[in-house]
Amino acid sequence: MESKEFIDREIDAIMQKAWGAFRIYSKYTHKEKKAFLYAIADELENSGDELIKTCMAETNLPEARLKNEKGRTIFQLRSYADHCENGTWLDARIDTAISDRVPPKPDIRKMNVPLGPVVVFGPSNFPFAYSTAGGDTASALAAGCPVVVKAHSGHLKTSEMVSDIIKKAAGRMKMPEGIFSHVYFPSHYVGEALVKHPYTKAVGFTGSVEVGTLLLKWGNECKDPIPVFAEMGSVNPVFLMPGKIKESAVETAKMYAASITLGVGQFCTNPGIIIGTEGRDLDIFLSSLGEEIRKIAPAKMLHKKIAASFTNLLERILLEKGVSVLAVSEMEKCDICGIPTIATVSSEEFLKNPKLHEEIFGPYSLVVQCKSVDEYSLIARYMEGQLTCTMMATADDMKMHGDLIEDIKLLCGRFIVNGVPTGVEVCLSMQHGGPFPATTDGRFSSVGGDAIKRFVRPLAFQNWPDEMLPDELKNENPLNIYRTINNALTRDKV
Repeated sequence: MESKEFIDREIDAIMQKAWGAFRIYSKYTHKEKKAFLYAIADELENSGDELIKTCMAETNLPEARLKNEKGRTIFQLRSYADHCENGTWLDARIDTAISDRVPPKPDIRKMNVPLGPVVVFGPSNFPFAYSTAGGDTASALAAGCPVVVKAHSGHLKTSEMVSDIIKKAAGRMKMPEGIFSHVYFPSHYVGEALVKHPYTKAVGFTGSVEVGTLLLKWGNECKDPIPVFAEMGSVNPVFLMPGKIKESAVETAKMYAASITLGVGQFCTNPGIIIGTEGRDLDIFLSSLGEEIRKIAPAKMLHKKIAASFTNLLERILLEKGVSVLAVSEMEKCDICGIPTIATVSSEEFLKNPKLHEEIFGPYSLVVQCKSVDEYSLIARYMEGQLTCTMMATADDMKMHGDLIEDIKLLCGRFIVNGVPTGVEVCLSMQHGGPFPATTDGRFSSVGGDAIKRFVRPLAFQNWPDEMLPDELKNENPLNIYRTINNALTRDKV
């Protein structure tokens, strides 16, 4: 294993190049950045079957899933490129001077500017869409920031192949040296060295609460503390309302059996907690859910370490007081499989035991049985921040439980009605982030065009000559973008 001194030298050389690239790339036009992102998307789209086959071998993910994820990654790159060009993420503001006011009002103009080199730590469960050429990389490049990717050991060969694709696009588009770098050392120290390097200006991460909070700690320990945008743990609670379950218990159970086991439960939006009210309707739901789970075949998880973690955590949680198994897959098992499992517990025990609130990464969900809907608010107030919350409800259910709705709003970043949390649409209105510990900063999204805003900061220009201003703020509005001029949103000239 390489020494710390060796790693420091290697990281310093990479970050020096990234900083040099930033001084050049930050001045590129939005059209030039868009063209670069499109070039990466084109190269990825034209990559051969070897990339998919390599990823299948490394992750145990099926071909259809990986082809779909690759397509999503291509879409993300082009989507962020288009959003980069339209300029709405710049939040351009102009307040013109009033010279005859006492005291005179100066001309002040403000816009977002890129932070600097961004270090991206990819996850195990999305080898394309959240990793080397994923959303963090795409949104950072769209913002005008060079990217350094720390490869995930779970799909290292895949990451290296995608890195080569990005570098090929960078060469074709004549990007500055250091615009993108790919790093891997079999040492935990490399993460600390990357985060704490003085030229690192932001971090993007998807993974566990343990690692995410450690990155946050390192970011805060920097001489100039840097933002760490970490997407971490979430159990994505589902609240079953009485009217809806009376109306469609069986259909809801089938929907959730599929969601719980989708991708062997290896999604950050997996519904890990389901809350219902004791009674005949919940019994029907549980019976149907159990029946569906027993019929779903176990499948291989991403790698041995994740499978072992799932098995160990599941065994421990099932030994907790009051927890009982509702259903386990009865289909044939396999090596490193995630075995679909549903357990139940009373609301009383759930509220007393924080261990029951923790994420178990895999095809598992815990059904919390309440005496009444009144206990739902107690649960919502007691749980930690989540990426998503879901309410299965009729219109009357929602009208009758306004206070519960307000409690749930405080808990999550995305509030779903009559759907499942799995499946994250890439669009401008998506919020993929939530209160801690779902993410380190719930004000931002890691999906959709607004993800670019993580890697910029506002800069005001006061009393600048028009010809010296950035094009985004010039009187003539040469980029034809929307700007807020004297409190009115417009594309007009000043």
